Amino acid sequence: MAKESMKAREVKRAKLAAKYAGKREAIADRLKKGEIDHAEAWALLAKLPRNANPIRQHNRCSLTGRPKGYMRIFGVSRIQFREMASQGLIPGIRKASW
Repeated sequence: MAKESMKAREVKRAKLAAKYAGKREAIADRLKKGEIDHAEAWALLAKLPRNANPIRQHNRCSLTGRPKGYMRIFGVSRIQFREMASQGLIPGIRKASW
């Protein structure tokens, strides 16, 4: 189980990324149009908070907060996926047997 502070940090990063997404897109559009050069774009991006960059976000299990073994389709870690599938909590998924 991940610490609550780690889960909260990821939520905070997601909010910041959403808040500054418009500014980042505006800088990218200005760069594509040729209004500013790369050096100016880097300078503008450097003024934004570091955690506003969506690259800094890390996928975590929605139930346990586990950062590794994350399954994007289901939003949970491999361990939780296996437990949920065994209990029949995921529609259309069942344990293989032959």
